[in-house]
Amino acid sequence: MARRATNNPRQIRSKTCGCAACIEAYPPEQHGERKKRRDCLGAWQARYRDPAGKQKSKNYAKKGEAEAFLDRTRTRVRSGEYADPKRGQITVATWWETWWEAQPERRTTTVNRKLSNWRCHIEPKWGSWRLCDLEYMEIQTWLNKEVKGYHARRKVLELLRGMLAGAVKDGRRIPFNPAADVELEPPPQKHADDLRPPTRAQCALIREHTAMYYRPLLVFLEETGMRWGEATGLRWGNVDLEAEHAKVKEVLNEDRGTLFRQAAPKTAHGFRTVPLTPEAVAAVQEMVTRWRPRKAVSAIGDGRDLHPDELVFRGPQGGVLTRHNFRRTWIPAIQAAGLARQVVNSETKRTEWWPRVHDLRHVFATRLKEAGVDEKDVQTVMGHERGSKVTWLYQHSQEDVAAQVRARMAPPTEGVRKLKAV
Repeated sequence: MARRATNNPRQIRSKTCGCAACIEAYPPEQHGERKKRRDCLGAWQARYRDPAGKQKSKNYAKKGEAEAFLDRTRTRVRSGEYADPKRGQITVATWWETWWEAQPERRTTTVNRKLSNWRCHIEPKWGSWRLCDLEYMEIQTWLNKEVKGYHARRKVLELLRGMLAGAVKDGRRIPFNPAADVELEPPPQKHADDLRPPTRAQCALIREHTAMYYRPLLVFLEETGMRWGEATGLRWGNVDLEAEHAKVKEVLNEDRGTLFRQAAPKTAHGFRTVPLTPEAVAAVQEMVTRWRPRKAVSAIGDGRDLHPDELVFRGPQGGVLTRHNFRRTWIPAIQAAGLARQVVNSETKRTEWWPRVHDLRHVFATRLKEAGVDEKDVQTVMGHERGSKVTWLYQHSQEDVAAQVRARMAPPTEGVRKLKAV
């Protein structure tokens, strides 16, 4: 091991200093007269080598500061925690280009969401900042005060954390992740009525006010609990009416207004076999009789060739059903049924309608829970990744809890022993 330099840190000679060493290095004849002094004014240069062996230096006004810096830096180099300050001086926008290019392939919808969060939220605020200048408190304040909507804040924070974690790992461009411990405000609380799905009677009322053509689709959604993209992307070749089940193998999704086939459902648990009730079988048979779909299942390819001639549920003209077009049917139906309720989101100020088409999936799950189906089986049929979500989301039983309490608090009948205060 090479011997450590004895003159490290060393004092740098200054043209403005009048000490003997500086006058010798910079003669007055060439650099002007200076007032003579005993102590030198020159900065103290601390020299060190980075993990690659390249020599670097940093200047300090006092010798003690330079020695303290050397002690800290040598310790970080030995422990592998050293971060080159110059590597963190690039802008966040520059780092985004490097980091994003190295990310693994994701679902199209996930890629679009992350790009949107970058362009709409992170880039306008932090794009021109240097990585090394980001601080915890500024990020915390920005997220909770400027980014609207709890779910938007959560996804933006998730993306920003990933970017900065990559900067820490990439040769330690920054010594730590300033977004790692950022805390978000809790999500807004909703009344149980806003979470409860419609009853089966209400679903039947909605169907009565829906065009006849769409009623088999609504029955199928209510009887299977499939997501919209799973039901509208269901191909006749993946349905077995004799065995009374349908296999979820792909979904229809949307990319900036363009429909495409996606080989995988929402999660790995989305690949599943869904049992078909007699009502669901009848709904499928009605649509198959109308359109006579092909039994073969074509290859997905790039996803743009939709092959609507294989689909069970189609639009009135035989094309693919889209959310936007069906919304024109759904909202008038719930309004005519007297069930429509407009709710203004307190954070985003957007107007949302209740009930939604997706709530038919909640109706199905609630039925399973009320029928006593095991939570693990409910999780499997619904295609959920976690069973806890099933318990939390679908415990909106139709039983009137208030009525039960009133029954228990009612005055006892004759012959029944009364409770006495002690």
